[in-house]
Amino acid sequence: MATTTARTAPAAPTARRRRPTLLQTSVALQTLAIFYQATTAGLLLSTSYGETLHSVGARVMYGASMLYLLAAVLAWRPGGGPARPVLYATGFLVLASAQVVLGVTHHPALHVPLGVLMFGLSLVDLVRALLAGRPDGR
Repeated sequence: MATTTARTAPAAPTARRRRPTLLQTSVALQTLAIFYQATTAGLLLSTSYGETLHSVGARVMYGASMLYLLAAVLAWRPGGGPARPVLYATGFLVLASAQVVLGVTHHPALHVPLGVLMFGLSLVDLVRALLAGRPDGR
């Protein structure tokens, strides 16, 4: 009696989920903090507690920008990664510093457009950072 063996197709490679890097996480935190600032800016104009929320958010956003710079330096120097994220993070810290000064000195004509620009740039940088971490490089 002949036995037949059933051929099975080779198992499909399983896609491993990669954990986000510190650099990706810090860019995401910065983007979220800037979005929070936009939300509390509206509350600043319409509620009594908006100023407090916006002020706290400003500190968090500035801290997130500093964390992004630290993560970029750590990914570059000891990690052997590219230096370009350090330049991006430095630029964001400079923009965040200007944003804080403009907010404290009450220059909304410059403060608001700069905030919109920062959110757009941070969103673009977040997408760049997330795509750079993909295994296929796209």
